[in-house]
Amino acid sequence: MKLIKKNTFEDSSDIFKGLNPEQAEAVKSINGPLLIVAGAGSGKTRVLTNRIAYFLEQGIPAYSILALTFTNKAANEMKDRISKMVGDAANKIWAGTFHSIFAKILRFEAEKIGFTSNYTIYDTDDSLSLIKSVMNSLHISQQDLTPQQVRTKISNAKNNMLNWKQLHDGSSFSNDKIIAQIFEAYERKLKENNCMDFDDLILNMIKLLESDRSVLEKYQTKFKYIMVDEYQDTNHAQYLVVNLLARAHQNICVVGDDAQSIYGWRGADIGNILNFQNDYPYCKIIRLEQNYRSTKTILAAADSVIKYNRKQIPKKLWTDNPDGDLIELLQFNDSRDEAERIISKIKMAVSKGKSLKEIAVLYRTNAQSAEFENACRKHNIPYVIVGGMSFYKRKEIKDVLAYLKILVNPMDSESLLRIVNEPPRGLGNTSLRHLQNYAEMHNVSLIKSFELAEMNSDLQKRAAVAAKNFAYMIYKHIAAVANAEYDLPTIVSEYLNETGLFDMYREIGTDESRDKLRNIEAVINDIAYFVKNNPDAGLADYVQQISLISELDEKDISQNKLTLMTIHSAKGLEFDEVFIAGLEKGLFPLTRSDADDSELEEERRLFYVAITRAETKLHISYCEQRFRFGNISQQFPSPFIREIDESLIAKKGSPDRPSARPTMGIPKPAKTRSFFDDIPANESYSQLPPPVFNFKIGDTVKHMQFGVGRITGLSGEGNQRKATVLFSVGKKQLMLAYAKLELIRK
Repeated sequence: MKLIKKNTFEDSSDIFKGLNPEQAEAVKSINGPLLIVAGAGSGKTRVLTNRIAYFLEQGIPAYSILALTFTNKAANEMKDRISKMVGDAANKIWAGTFHSIFAKILRFEAEKIGFTSNYTIYDTDDSLSLIKSVMNSLHISQQDLTPQQVRTKISNAKNNMLNWKQLHDGSSFSNDKIIAQIFEAYERKLKENNCMDFDDLILNMIKLLESDRSVLEKYQTKFKYIMVDEYQDTNHAQYLVVNLLARAHQNICVVGDDAQSIYGWRGADIGNILNFQNDYPYCKIIRLEQNYRSTKTILAAADSVIKYNRKQIPKKLWTDNPDGDLIELLQFNDSRDEAERIISKIKMAVSKGKSLKEIAVLYRTNAQSAEFENACRKHNIPYVIVGGMSFYKRKEIKDVLAYLKILVNPMDSESLLRIVNEPPRGLGNTSLRHLQNYAEMHNVSLIKSFELAEMNSDLQKRAAVAAKNFAYMIYKHIAAVANAEYDLPTIVSEYLNETGLFDMYREIGTDESRDKLRNIEAVINDIAYFVKNNPDAGLADYVQQISLISELDEKDISQNKLTLMTIHSAKGLEFDEVFIAGLEKGLFPLTRSDADDSELEEERRLFYVAITRAETKLHISYCEQRFRFGNISQQFPSPFIREIDESLIAKKGSPDRPSARPTMGIPKPAKTRSFFDDIPANESYSQLPPPVFNFKIGDTVKHMQFGVGRITGLSGEGNQRKATVLFSVGKKQLMLAYAKLELIRK
């Protein structure tokens, strides 16, 4: 549903029809540096395309215009829109992504930097494969240092303009020294193969421009007018190359919104847009502050949140749209309750005529999608995962399910082969071939061949030991599953920990790898739910029902589907009705103990992006508890909830306040204590400190699921400390960090 009422700017050209004064001014500003601060829903794309069309109408040659975007789709859409206004001239504009534009230029100039024009571009998989090859040639174990970790480190170094020697000399970490060695060999191999990876397309463009003045002047003259979309998302290397090209004429226009800078984790530098005025002191600044998307209430909520960020360009969004409904704040027992009730609300809305495609459920982490996918299946709600894949189709989840399948069925050789080198165990293709041959020759299962590896004369001793140890690990946990003394979520958690999956993703240390860890944790939590709701069921039952779910036919002939997505994936999209789930401390904002202010401000910008996806209805929710590695964890409302002006929120269970329809900009009045006072203030967002466990053998404790029991054994240290507890339902071994045991008496 669109709520549009536009101010207009009188001009003879069709290009200016329907533009408000600020939009028209941005379109008409041709010469000199220009910063267009484009607030959410302010018509940024229209301004950018109309501006280029205006340039062409004024006689500026299309080939002198360089428009840099972050997706080829955006560039193509821009060309299509312009061509409808000015014809075929649009096809001669240099419009595309940083990588596609510079790859084209480097084809012409490759020999000047030691390549030939037919160089090959390596994608992520190609790059990873070459890194593995380099590590093998240098005899560097992939067990202690994974190729993914190396690739991430090299990419980050390149984006920050660091070569292998600077990485080596600038770090005291031994792993960085080793990575620098791999980096050097990797770069040498790329050059030998006449190849560039994605990061090289930017770096080599910079190298080309800085090393040959005639080439620099050639492209400075060619690209007299430069426009950069989503400037808040540029990294340091992209910043450098843009400013090199713009230095001569300074006809540079950057468009973006610092409040929507949400990609710092992948190298984006918000300082690029914040410091544009310092780079170009005589720049013109135009603020697009009229929002055409959201109601006054939703816009006021976004404004009340983002004002807490210190690093920002001042702006004040406003709208002519109606006030709209208050924001609904929903409180749920746990994540399953949250998903069930949100999907039920959506089902009710659909029964009243709402279209599914007008609704979106947003969440902070990929792992949260599992509960919503399950609820959609249960209620026969067709859905689509945008910007990602179905939870059960993700690689790390398929790996975990393969690990579980082998506990249920050790004869499953396909599952065994999938997991044997996730993470690497020193069993290469040759060793696996020898193990498979042994199994065939002696008519035994593949897992038995692993167990008998020391009898296999074709195997090297190290490989034989690795194979035998792997088999014994599997057997040990098969026995644990059969032992009623242990509860299933704890067994699975310990099992997956012993496989090395947790350590592998921790060592990679990227946001993506941490997301994978959360996804694996979601499986453990799902097992805990399953056991709680099916007390007589076991691991085999769980694996069977998951296998059936993952094989469900998700194809739907109708495009009318509910959208599920992370907030990062939602950027640039809009929906009539939006649910933002999981607003809890530690989950959103997603913070670590070492988080700094810049990370917190990026999390707040992410919340701002989430809020401004909604047109007419916005719901936000939090849970009182969530399963953490199979055990119940107490949750606290996100501090971000407190930052929303209270008069904008209708708390579920409390009467709406229909008279509370604030004029935007009116400060929040002094008030008496309310439910907001129970939400943490914004001084500290770090995770809760690790708990102290002072239990001892003989203590009587209470567990939320198993009831009252007596501690009969203790083992481990810190967050790995475990208690063996005798309950009326039997003996259970619980991890104290997640079990939330209540001490009844000593």
